[in-house]
Amino acid sequence: MSNPYVPLLVMIGIAAVLALGGVGASAILGPKRYNRAKLEAYECGIEPTPHAIGGGRFPIKYYLVAMTFIIFDIEVVFLYPWAVGFAELATFGLVAMMAFLLIITVPFVYEWKRGGLEWD
Repeated sequence: MSNPYVPLLVMIGIAAVLALGGVGASAILGPKRYNRAKLEAYECGIEPTPHAIGGGRFPIKYYLVAMTFIIFDIEVVFLYPWAVGFAELATFGLVAMMAFLLIITVPFVYEWKRGGLEWD
C-alpha cells in the first residue's frame, strides 16, 4: 500500500527543480551587460534621492495603497468560501459575515477619510 502523499511530494519536487533550474540557467546563460542605470535602485519610476540622515519618512500614500490591497484581498478570501457554502451556514453564517463586513469597513472608511481612494 503506497502513501497517498507521494504524488504530491513528487509534484513539489519537480516544481522546485524547474524553478531553481530556470533561475540557475538564466544566471549562467543570460547576458551580463551591466550599466549604471541597471545597478541603481528602482523606486516606482521616481528618481532615487539620498535618504535623510535619520531615515526619511514615507508618504502615507504608500501605506494606503498597501491597505487597499489587503482590505480587498482579505475580503475576497473570506467571501468566496462563504458564498460557496452559504446554504449550509444558514443564519449563523449570515450573522458572522455581516460582523466580518462591519469590521472590514473600519479600515476602508479610515482609508477613504485619509484620501487613499483619490488618485492624483
